[in-house]
Amino acid sequence: MRAGTEKKLYTKIRSKNLAIQHVCEVGVWLPEMSNILDFIIKDKVRTTLVEPDPKSIAAIRTYFRDYPNVGLLPYAAFDHHGTLDLVQRNASTFVSTLPYSPALVNDNYHIRQEDRFTVECRRFDELDDSSIDLLSVDTEGSEWYVIQYLKSRPRVISVEMHGKSYLNPFYTEIADWMTREGYEKWYMDKTDIVFYKKGVFAVTGAEKLELSLMAAAVRFRRARKRLGKFFSGTKEKK
Repeated sequence: MRAGTEKKLYTKIRSKNLAIQHVCEVGVWLPEMSNILDFIIKDKVRTTLVEPDPKSIAAIRTYFRDYPNVGLLPYAAFDHHGTLDLVQRNASTFVSTLPYSPALVNDNYHIRQEDRFTVECRRFDELDDSSIDLLSVDTEGSEWYVIQYLKSRPRVISVEMHGKSYLNPFYTEIADWMTREGYEKWYMDKTDIVFYKKGVFAVTGAEKLELSLMAAAVRFRRARKRLGKFFSGTKEKK
């Protein structure tokens, strides 16, 4: 994040005068790129960061060394307590057993043995103390393993759900959970959908229109990417 800029998530929440006491981000990567950086630095909100990559862990500890409001949990969030095989492809770190992830779909990446590494993993109900107000999850296809074990019921949840040709492998499960637990879509961008707990604030007509237009743009972009891959594959066969 460049100096003097604010993440949209921060500006949108502040526009609703929503009180946030505990923020959590799962899948941080570089600390300066954190989706909740404004809450950490500007507002000194209590923060829990969950990140398993040793390189990112070291960077996070250095970057936030003067911020006592930040706590780091050096684990991957998955479906068991133990270890987990991850793959790192540039900025994308994902669980090796996933059916697909952004790197596999969008970059046509094929897993290489030298890109694999093993980390400690925990179920998210071991990491969640039930007090999270704002949750941001970007784990390259394994977001469902956070959502399904949530003990908190955050006021706002941001989840990576799509991007170019990619659609989250657990899109339906996440969407069904949100509906069942009383969440609705607030807004979205090229990769994330941001949900809010119904009743915590009012969504304006302009926001609803913006959501509809962005949803249509995302669907069109994904369809165009798929068509491009199809015609590219057809040419290669010839």
